Amino acid sequence: MKYLIAGLVACATFATASLAEASSYCGASCYNSCPPAACQPTACYTSCKIERQTCYKTVYDTVCEPQQYTSYKTVYETVCETKPVTCYKNVTETCYRDESYTVCRPVYETSCREERYTVQKPVWETSYRECNYQTCKPVWSTIERECRQTVCKPVWTTSYRECRRTVYRQVTRTVNQERCYTVMRPVTTYRTVRRDCGQWVKQKVYHPGPLLPRIVNDCGRPRVCMVRCPGFYTCKRTWCPKIVCQKIPCTRYVPQVVKKICPVQVCHTVPECIVTKVPVRTCKMVTNVIVRKIPVRVCNYVTETHTRKIPIRTCRMVCEQRVRKIPVQTCKIVRETKTRKVPYCVTRKVAYTVNQVYKRCVAKQVPVTCTRMVQKCVPRQVAYQVCKMVPVTVCDSPCSSCGTPSSSPAAAPETYNRGTEKPELAPEPEKTPVPELAPAKGDKAA
Repeated sequence: MKYLIAGLVACATFATASLAEASSYCGASCYNSCPPAACQPTACYTSCKIERQTCYKTVYDTVCEPQQYTSYKTVYETVCETKPVTCYKNVTETCYRDESYTVCRPVYETSCREERYTVQKPVWETSYRECNYQTCKPVWSTIERECRQTVCKPVWTTSYRECRRTVYRQVTRTVNQERCYTVMRPVTTYRTVRRDCGQWVKQKVYHPGPLLPRIVNDCGRPRVCMVRCPGFYTCKRTWCPKIVCQKIPCTRYVPQVVKKICPVQVCHTVPECIVTKVPVRTCKMVTNVIVRKIPVRVCNYVTETHTRKIPIRTCRMVCEQRVRKIPVQTCKIVRETKTRKVPYCVTRKVAYTVNQVYKRCVAKQVPVTCTRMVQKCVPRQVAYQVCKMVPVTVCDSPCSSCGTPSSSPAAAPETYNRGTEKPELAPEPEKTPVPELAPAKGDKAA
C-alpha cells in the first residue's frame, strides 16, 4: 500500500511537469536539449522551376496575286468593197416636127370724117369801185410821275455772350477680364473591326461529257442513239472565310472650354464743362423814304379816213363754131397659112456606171489583256512560347519545427535524393501567334 501511493505521487508529478512544458510550447515538443550538430541539413533534393521564353518561327503563307498577260483572239470584221456596175436607163427626148394650119387675120383700116360743134368761150372784163375805211393812228407823249419808295438800311452791332458746352474726355484704365476659348483635345478610343483573313481553296468539279449520236446494232438493224462521252474535272477556287476581330485605335477631337484671365484696357469718357465767349453780330434795319421821278410814255389813238379803189372782174360767155376730124376704123378678115412646130417624145436607152458596195468578213487577231491569279509564298514571323525546366536544390533540416530556416537554394545537378517524387510541372500555355493585319477586301478577291 505504501509503494502504491508513492507511485501515484510520482506519476502525478511527472504529469504536472509535462503539462507545464506543453503549455509553454503550445503543445509542441522542445528540442532545447538537442546539440547544434542536429540542426544541420540532413537531406537535400533538387526541384525544377519553370521559365518561359518567347521565340519566333517563320511561317509561309500562300498568297494569290493577280498577273496580267496578253492573249490574242480572232475578231471578224466586215469590210466593204466598191465595184463599178454598168446600168441602163430610159431617157425621153423631145423632138419637133413642122405642121401647117390656116388662120384668119383681121386687117384694120382707118378713115377720117368732119364733125362741127359749138363751144362757149368765157370773156373776162375788169371794173373798179371806191371804198372808204378808217384807221387809228397812235400818237406817243412823255410825262413824269413821282414814285415813293421805302428803303430799309441795315445797321450792325457786335455783342458777346457766354457759350457753355460739355466735352467728354477719354480715360483709359487696365482691367483683368476672364475670357473663354475652346481647345480641341484628342481622345483615343478603340473599336473592334471584323476582318476577313480567309484564303482560296481549290476544289475539283466534275463536268459530264456531251451527248453524241452513235450507230449501234439493234437486232441486226443499225440504230442511232445518244451516248454520253466521258467527263472531265476542273479546278474551282472557293473562298474560305476566316473572321478575325481586331482593335483599331480611333482618335477624335473633343472641344474643351479653357478659361484665361487677360488684362484688357477699358476706355470710358468723363464729362467736362467748357465756357467760351462767342461774339454775336446783331443787325437792325432803319427805314428811309426815297422820292424819285419816273418818265412814262403815254399813247393816244387818232382816227383817220382813207379811200381806195377795189377791182371787180366779170365774166360773159361767147358762142364759137369749131370743126374736128373723127377717125373711123374698119375691119377686114384675111386668111393666111402658117407653119408651127409640134413637140413629140422619143425614148432611148443610155448607159451609166454605178459603184456597188459588197460586204465580206475578214478575220484578224486582236490582243486582249487578261488577268490570272499566281500563287506566291510570303514568309512571316509567328511568336510562340517555350517552357524550360531550371533545376533548384532544396535542403531540409530537423530544426524546421523550431521555426529556424530549413531550406537554402543552391545550384546542384538534376538529381533526386531520399526517394522524393519529381514535382509536377505547370501546364504549357497555348501558343499565341502574333496577330497579323488581314489583307484588304480587294486582295482577298485577287
